[in-house]
Amino acid sequence: MLVLTLDQRASRHQEDKIDGLLGKLQGSPWAARFVRAFERTAGDEVQGLLDEPDDVVDVVLHLVRTGDWYAGVGVGPVREPIPTSVRAAAGPAFVNARKAVERAKGSAARLAVVGPDVVSAGDAEALLALLSAVVQRRRPQGWEVVDLIRQGLAQKDVAADLKISPQAVSQRLRSALWQEERRARPVAGRLLGVADRAKGRG
Repeated sequence: MLVLTLDQRASRHQEDKIDGLLGKLQGSPWAARFVRAFERTAGDEVQGLLDEPDDVVDVVLHLVRTGDWYAGVGVGPVREPIPTSVRAAAGPAFVNARKAVERAKGSAARLAVVGPDVVSAGDAEALLALLSAVVQRRRPQGWEVVDLIRQGLAQKDVAADLKISPQAVSQRLRSALWQEERRARPVAGRLLGVADRAKGRG
């Protein structure tokens, strides 16, 4: 199982963004696949339980883009039967998520992965951190085209929508490292899956 713990950055100096985050997560395309929905578990923290590694990658990178959250991914077993509310759930995955979100606060990527197998968890974290750097450094013009491409538009349609040339769309996608991100996302998911299936080493 995969537990995702989110902690709002600079929460003492910003408005509480938890309710807005919960609304977006509940209305997201991933929501139907959550094992247990995200809930506020502490003053500025949110936690959810997932079993689809690709969904974890998507949620984490979506939140990295906002710049408002630290993300800790905890890998491991969950005590069964799983309660209806994630706040009542327990197990090593929850302990690891707590460790991960604390470590994320000292990371430039603002994320961390902790699991019973240090090697496989570290592999997943390394690629997620690289993807995080791509997302954090993408410029607004790059996001304009990436967001439309992710909606399923062809490049020529993106060009027409933004009133720029197809060549300009291609250039923006290259600068945004979109193809690299697109190819690396499922690899990050597979690495999280490996970490989820692995037994402890180290």
